[in-house]
Amino acid sequence: MPDTHIRRRWTVPALASAALLAATLVPSAAADAATEAPAAAAATTAHDDTYYAAAIGKTGTALKSSLHTIVRNQTKISYSAVWDALKVTDQDPANSNNVKLLYSGISRSKSLNGGDTGDWNREHVWAKSHGDFGTSTGPGTDLHHLRAEDVQVNSVRGNKDFDNGGSAVANGGGSLTDSDSFEPRDAVKGDVARMILYMAVRYEGDDSWADLEPNEKVNNGSSPYIGKLSVLKQWNDEDPPDAFEQNRNQVIYDRYQHNRNPFIDHPEWVEAIW
Repeated sequence: MPDTHIRRRWTVPALASAALLAATLVPSAAADAATEAPAAAAATTAHDDTYYAAAIGKTGTALKSSLHTIVRNQTKISYSAVWDALKVTDQDPANSNNVKLLYSGISRSKSLNGGDTGDWNREHVWAKSHGDFGTSTGPGTDLHHLRAEDVQVNSVRGNKDFDNGGSAVANGGGSLTDSDSFEPRDAVKGDVARMILYMAVRYEGDDSWADLEPNEKVNNGSSPYIGKLSVLKQWNDEDPPDAFEQNRNQVIYDRYQHNRNPFIDHPEWVEAIW
């Protein structure tokens, strides 16, 4: 499929209201305030003087290493506990009884979690086989890359790498797929990119799990790599963090893992590292 996307470069504006929203929203407030509309990137956040203090001013491998040290300090949850956590982190802002499904964009009842047609299940955005971590506590239960998704759409995605192009996914909200890649709908392309790149920073091979890294390939199969990095960077540029994504990051930090996805707070750090 021809690439017709317009590339957006990050700038450094003054402190944006979106950054303050990310630091203060809780699920009840998010139900009223969160939307799918893009928010501006901020040069500073409320966490820069505290949580990110050791990383500010760094670039490249030094920034990646510093962020790894910061985000690896987390509370881990079980795979069974992920069900209830997703009912909070992925709550539909327009309907507190529902979750918002990642790829399809459908709002579905929280009670319809399971493995049957019409249910939603737990999608590992960094596919489990790309690192051989399964559903074990750790990368297999990390909420920063686990999302609610329709069972059948999740099956279509499978363990495919991310890239542009393909044919429409049935009930996929505009997502596309081909034999070796998956392209999510436009409204969550940046979300997917930032989840993948969080995993690459969080899991560096120093805690018994594989060293997860993005690369420029598709068909990565069972290797601890996922692609394509250039496309993920493009998606991060094109789809900045919105209020839903920012609130989700804050809820995970406050209520569950007590660590953050730094690329939601600072999307410009993607370019600074890669």
